[in-house]
Amino acid sequence: MRERLQAVQAAAGAIFEEIAGNKIPVSFGNDTAAMQAVREGIAICDRSHWGIIRVADEDRIRFLHNQSTNDFQILKPGQGCDTVFVSSTARTIDLATAYVTEDAVLLIVSPNRRQYLIDWLDRYIFFADRVKLEDISGETAVFSLIGSKSDEILAKLGASSISDRSYANHQLVNLGGTEIRVAVGSGLATPGYTVIVPVDKAATVWQQIIEASAVPLGDRVWEQLRIEQGRPVPDRELTEDYNPLEAGLWQTISFNKGCYIGQETIARLNTYKGVKQHLWGIRLNAPAAPGSIITVGEEKVGILTSYTDTDEGCFGLGYIRTKAGGAGLQVTVGEVTGEVIDVPFLTRSPD
Repeated sequence: MRERLQAVQAAAGAIFEEIAGNKIPVSFGNDTAAMQAVREGIAICDRSHWGIIRVADEDRIRFLHNQSTNDFQILKPGQGCDTVFVSSTARTIDLATAYVTEDAVLLIVSPNRRQYLIDWLDRYIFFADRVKLEDISGETAVFSLIGSKSDEILAKLGASSISDRSYANHQLVNLGGTEIRVAVGSGLATPGYTVIVPVDKAATVWQQIIEASAVPLGDRVWEQLRIEQGRPVPDRELTEDYNPLEAGLWQTISFNKGCYIGQETIARLNTYKGVKQHLWGIRLNAPAAPGSIITVGEEKVGILTSYTDTDEGCFGLGYIRTKAGGAGLQVTVGEVTGEVIDVPFLTRSPD
């Protein structure tokens, strides 16, 4: 079903790799131009390898409210939120984006967590619960519009009415006879929108957005942006070693909604200032491998989790012990030196 989309992308110079079982464009041979479009214009990224889980039936809101960190019971159709699924000891499983519709909740989840989350959620559906889980990833394509001029694209697509709404608000838009869902938020800290499209119309919608002046952006640039901006991902920053407070995901947590899986641990960490480490950006003077130990003097204070090359030099993400310090701290990462800096995606308090 994605062959037509891939053919259109290939004609534009796409280089494909398989990610999470899906053939995805990692570059269009235009990485510098794509990055410039993010900063000064508008880029489009194919995120169709991310999973979409549809949660339906009468108890869907209560169920998700009890299984993740954010407050679902305050959400109305057309609204949404980011939320974190955690273990009973508050260890991170995935950061997801939820969109509440009239009859379901759509969850966009990380590529390598789709099946895991379906199985994990299914374990908590008990006999009396009216909840249905459905993986609709194969029926949809997901595009991110990223950049300061995203609103101009929306106007051309006839969806400008959503441009002044809050994060994760969404609506259905008729685009040349195709019904697409447009949501506020690019998936990164950069302004933008997320577009969910029926897979059989994906090629047409992609081409329409390109013709409206968006620059195609491959997964390689997306990965650079996510590291520069600090978005944590499973198997890197989101693992059984870390909780969402340490991962800088305070904005995804409701501290007054009552019980949910992992709530007791998170509440205790917040109440007693028990967050022992934080995720930070690190500006490096040379390349460093993820897994490298971070030290201050002779003392081990953390670990590097992600690394990327940028047009401004070498950059990474890493967890650093709270007592060691924060922004401005000078560190050694393996054999290279670096400076700890803040990154825009992360938050460090409930405010």
